[in-house]
Parts: sequence; structure tokens; C-alpha cells
Amino acid sequence: MLTLIRATNKLFSSHLALKFRKAVIQLTTKTQPVEATDDAFWDQFWTDATTTVQDVFALVPAAEIRAVREESPSNLATLCYKAVEKLVQAAESGCPSERERQVVLNCTRILTRILPYIFEDQDWRGFFWSTVPGAGRAGLNELDEDDGARPLAELLLLAVADLLFCPDFTVHSHKRGPDSVESMQSIDSCEYIWEAGVGFAQSPPLNYIHDLNRTELLRLLLTCFSETMYLPPASDNTVLNPWVTFFCSAENRHALPLFTSLLNVVCAYDPVGYGIPYNHLLFSDYREQLVEQAVQILIVTLEHDAGAPQPPASTSSIEEQEPTGPENLFVNYLSRIHREEDFDFVLKGLARLLTNPLTQTYLPNSTKKIQFHQELLVLFWKLCDFNKKFLFFVLKSSDVLDILVPILYYLNDARADQSRVGLMHIGVFILLLLSGERNFGVRLNKPYSLHVPMDIPVFTGTHADLLIVVFHKIITTGHQRLQPLYDCLLTIIVNVSPYLKSLSMVAANKLLHLLEAFSTSWYLFSTAQNHHLVFFLLETFNNIIQYQFDGNCNLVYAIIRKRNVFHQLANLASDPASIQKALQKKKKSPDLISRTNSQETVSMEGSRPAVPAEPGTLKASLVAIPAIDKLTEKSQVSEDGTMVSVPKTDSPQPVQSDLSAAAGTSDTESNSGRDMEDVFYTEAEMQRRRLSSASSASLWAPTPEWVLSWKCKLPLQTIMRLLQVLVPQVEKICIDKGLTDESEILKFLQHGTLVGLLPVPHPILIRKYQANAGTATWFRTYMWGVVYLRNVDPPIWYDTDVRLFEIQRM
Repeated sequence: MLTLIRATNKLFSSHLALKFRKAVIQLTTKTQPVEATDDAFWDQFWTDATTTVQDVFALVPAAEIRAVREESPSNLATLCYKAVEKLVQAAESGCPSERERQVVLNCTRILTRILPYIFEDQDWRGFFWSTVPGAGRAGLNELDEDDGARPLAELLLLAVADLLFCPDFTVHSHKRGPDSVESMQSIDSCEYIWEAGVGFAQSPPLNYIHDLNRTELLRLLLTCFSETMYLPPASDNTVLNPWVTFFCSAENRHALPLFTSLLNVVCAYDPVGYGIPYNHLLFSDYREQLVEQAVQILIVTLEHDAGAPQPPASTSSIEEQEPTGPENLFVNYLSRIHREEDFDFVLKGLARLLTNPLTQTYLPNSTKKIQFHQELLVLFWKLCDFNKKFLFFVLKSSDVLDILVPILYYLNDARADQSRVGLMHIGVFILLLLSGERNFGVRLNKPYSLHVPMDIPVFTGTHADLLIVVFHKIITTGHQRLQPLYDCLLTIIVNVSPYLKSLSMVAANKLLHLLEAFSTSWYLFSTAQNHHLVFFLLETFNNIIQYQFDGNCNLVYAIIRKRNVFHQLANLASDPASIQKALQKKKKSPDLISRTNSQETVSMEGSRPAVPAEPGTLKASLVAIPAIDKLTEKSQVSEDGTMVSVPKTDSPQPVQSDLSAAAGTSDTESNSGRDMEDVFYTEAEMQRRRLSSASSASLWAPTPEWVLSWKCKLPLQTIMRLLQVLVPQVEKICIDKGLTDESEILKFLQHGTLVGLLPVPHPILIRKYQANAGTATWFRTYMWGVVYLRNVDPPIWYDTDVRLFEIQRM
């Protein structure tokens, strides 16, 4: 009997699919416009069909959409009008019947399929922002009068917002009895928030049908917002996305409950569920699909309007205030969250999700692993960027380490994979932002006792040791496109160095190995910027010696052992013959950085090596990142711990670092030395830039004057004084006591002191991340690239003419 029912259903579905396909063919072959009043024709698309979104994508091929657009534009226009009309009517009626709900879903799927092809054609892009012409447009005519002739886009967005809080369709009904009716016009959607969390205490019972319907509507919203993908990257932030601007404005009466629903659904999600092994293989997790769409909607809507003032932090709860001008209410609400329990809910939720792919179990593949960590990292970035109180909350306790460890895991895991270069950047940007705050450096001193499987040397130490060991691994074994990140990685280490109480021997050796690699004469003379990396490392050593000498005998010992590196730097030859000799060595050396003497030890148990991308992997190109002097501003830490901004100078300090010449093959080149206003380019332009940068690099040549200009500024005084005092003492002990065991030497160094022997401590200099047009454009390009690549079922934007980035196959 059951088999018969299934067979009948299948037959019925295939009959409806054929009917739907027939309607599509009719639409593409009709040369005469079909009247909007011809309901018998238009109803074939939504009333008579029971389709899935995958069916719609299969039954409406790209070539046919483009053909209708070019050859029967009025029919495509009418199809869009009629689909929006159906959604508007459903939002008014509250779609009480199953039939009406099916119409809503079908219209949603058709619009999701068609919109990218509207956006890719410049002549059609303004279509949804036109008002509906009068004649014969039944239904929308009356709407025009009621809504003051709203553009089609606004009608669509308001209808979708209403439908996301439609009782018995996307939310639980609050009806008191069988005869009571919930009017869609008078409904208070704040009582229908989807999940408990920020500003809402009740957790409605899970309903997978509601989750599926929400997911479909959010997918359509995401498609509406994706117009950005079809515009080339702009260096100025004045080009607003009209879809996002309207949806996040006071015109949308559901802005607050929807923002809260999206945030709470993401942060409350627990992919492991009840912890039953392999449960994700037994049951479909409809909530995961909803969470993915919700986090993607959040990251693309949380964009500041150009020139809009940052909303002030509120002392009341996250209540609605009268907005001034067309401000983004999602940004406003996010910036005004302030209760500690809300911060705790958000932080713990994000940490739980980010840590999920790291979870080790004794049964392989027994727990569900989420795939949307990149979107979560962008959301965390935006939370810290728009809500400084949240940033301070994160850093107030060691909870920040629950974010740090997964980020370091992702960085280490992606270092050899060129398709994940964007993930490397977002991880490093977050750590750069955090490192500008003193508390981050202090928190890193907490012992690292987790056993997250990473292919890094085994060590016993703190989270600071973990950070240094991972950064060393990225620099020495990552792919070459990561070179523009070297100055960011070293800036993070410099920023935290004054607060590091006790580095392990493994981490100390890694830092000395980096200095050894970066200070070879051939590397220093290879480009006009490489010497900045040496400045960063020397500044790190100086900070630790001056401010944390007592607990850092391992680093002091490593410096003494590698003292010849410092002497060679101090005596770096700058005559033309020596420069030429060094450059000859460069030609013989195949590697950018010497990977010998890096004291590699056994990797952690259970780890797997970082591997390049599988052939055929798709990746989205990225725009350039600004150089470190555009990314950061210098602040000096005064005696009372407050930060004072340091005015920019033209002196060749490490903050001026620019690795663009070293990164000739990067698709995210650093761009110091020229204005960031117009450095955004596609992959084709990149090839030309590579050739021109290669030729300009070949025009540049190191001169004795150039070497002397920065050599005289090398901050070697503190280290040379340390060596002058301690080397004779260590040598004497070794001879007197016949010591060969380094533990005895470490014990001596541990109890030694340099009080009164070192130069006057320099002020601590922190390079804090500062927002700028360059990073705003980078983030927009990166997150839309992630959204494009993650939405493959259905493939919403695949094979459409996107212009914000290029899709390349590895």
C-alpha cells in the first residue's frame, strides 16, 4: 500500500513538473506579450505546481531566462510583477490555507531563480525600483494607491518581512481559540521572535516546517541583496545597496524582531544536539540550513551607510529609537546591545560553533561538523567593530581564548590551500584587531592545555606560545600568496609582546629562526621593504627584555645562543660588492625563507598536515588589502595604561611596511607606497599588474645609501647591552662548573637581573587596527565571495556574470 502511495505521489509530482516546464517553454517561445490578466497562463507557475527549489533551478535553465529577457522583456517583467503580487496578497491575508502557502513558496523559488539574471544586465538593474504601470495589473493597482506607488522592490521586501512572521507558516500561532483570527496588519512581531536569547526569553518549540519556510524566504532575501555582486568593486563606500538600505530602514516594521531572530537562531544553535553519535546521519537537521542563511543575511546587512554617523551606545535595553535619516537599523541594534548576559549568550554561541569542527571524538565522523565558520568569523568581526562594549567584554575574561584557538586552527589548516586565502586574511584581521587591546596580550599568558589536533610541534606553554608557533608555521610552510600577511602577523606579535610573561623554549626558538631567516643579506636586499620585518622582530625582543625579562629566560638563552645573528646585523656590509654578492645568493636559493634550523619536532598526535586545494576547487578572487600603515595607527601606552595616538611620520619604521614587491603572485597584494583609493582590480588586471610590478621590481636596486638609511635605525642597543653583560657571565659559569646542561644555564638566567644595566625602557608602542575604505571593500568582496561559493544547492549565482570578484578553478 505504502509503495502504491509513493508511486502515485511520484507520478503526480512528475505530472506537475511537466506542467511547470510546459509553462516555462510557452513563456520563452511566445513572441507576443502575455497579458497580466491572463491568470490561467500565469497560475501554471505557482498555483498548480508543487515544486522544490531544486526543481525550479532544473526546470528554468539560464539560457531560457536570458532569452526571455532579450526577446520577450515584457513577459519577464510581467512574471516578476505577478510573483510579487502573489507574495503581497499572501502577506495581507496571512496565507491561512495550505494552497496559499504553496503559492508563496513557488513564487519565492521563481524569484530566487530569476533575480540574478535581472541584476547581471545593466539595463534591467533598475527594473525592480520602478513603480508598477497601471493598465491591467490587477491587485497591484490597488496596492499602488495604498502604498503611494511603491517600487516593486519595496513591495517585495515588505511582503517577505511580513511572511517571516506569518502564524502557522513561519512562526507558531498565538490564537486563543479555533475562532480567533490573527490579523497580519495588527500582529506584534516582537512576540514572535524565533528563538530565545538577546532581548527575548521564550524558546518556541522547534518546528521543521517553519524552519524550511523561513529558509526559503531568507534565500530569496539574500538573492535580493546580491545586486552588489554584479557591480565592480568600488574604492569609495558611497555606493549603497538599495535593497539592504530599504530593508534595514524604519520602513520595515519587523526590523527589530527579525534582527533579533537571526542573531538568536545563530547563537543558540548546537550542531551536536543531544550528543548521540552519528545522529546527523540519521536525521535531517533543518535548523542548520536556517542558521546558514541567517548568518549570511546578518553579515551582508551589517554594513554602515556611507557617511552615516555611528549610533551612540545606549544605556537602555535594545529598544527602538527614532532613527535620524536612512540609517541601517541592523547596525544600530547591534551597536546598542549592552547587557552582560546578552554578550555572554552571543560569545558562547559563536565560540561553540567555531570550535565545532575541531571536536575530536573516538568514533570517526560521529559528530556533525558545520561548514559556515567563515561567515561566523565575519559576524564576530562585525560585532567587535560595531559594538566596542562587546569587544571589551570579549577581552575581559579568558573567554577570548575560546575564539583564539579555533582561529589559529583554521589559519594553520588553511596555510597551504590557495583557495582559502580569504579565510587566512579574516583570521589575521581579527587577531590584529584584538592585539590592539592590552587585555588580549595579558590573556595569552593562560597555560594552553587543550589538545586540538594541529600539525605543529608539541610544546608545553601558554596560548602565546601557540600563537607564535602557528605564525611561524604559516610563514615557513604556507604558500607564497600569504607574503602580504607577514607584516600583519609580526605586528600582532609586537603588539602582545610587552605582556608575555614566559615564552616556552619552542616559541623562543621559532622567533629567533624568523629573525635568522629575515636578516640574511640576500633577503634584506631582495626588495625595498623586507628589512621592516627585522624591525618588527627586534622590537618584539626589546619589549620582552625591557618589560618581561624576569620570566623569559628561554628567550634570553635563545638570543645568547643565536648572538651571531645580531652581530651580523650590526655589521651588515653595505658596499656595492657585498650587495651584489648577496643578490647572487638569492638566485641560488629556491626558497623565500630558509627552512633549515627551524628545530622542527614531532607534530601533535591526531593531526593531519595542511594540504593544497583539490584540483578543480572553485575560489573567488579578492581585492588588495591595504598595507600595514593604512591598516593600523600607532598608539603609545602611557604610564597609567591609557593610549595616546602617535602622529604619522615619514621615517622608515616597520609600520611603513609594504610587501607588494615580495608578493608579486598574490591576489591580495599589499599596497603601501601608493594611494589605496584605486587599487581594486580583477584577476585579468592582476596579471598585468604582476608583470608591471615584476618589471618595476627589476628597476629597483639596493644601493649603499639605501642600506645605511635604515641600518643606522636598527634598534639593537638593548640586545647588544644584554649580550655584553650576560655572555661573559654564562661563559664563565660554563668553564668554572664545566656545564654542558642547558637547564643549569637557564636556572642561572632565571635568577639573573639586568636592573640598571639596560638603556632606559622605551615607551610601549601599539599598532591598533583602524577602519578604512580599503578594508571595507575587502570585507564586502570576501563575504560575497563566501556567500557565492557556499550556496551551491541550489547554485543561485553560478554561471551568472558577477563582477565584484572572479570565480577561478584551482
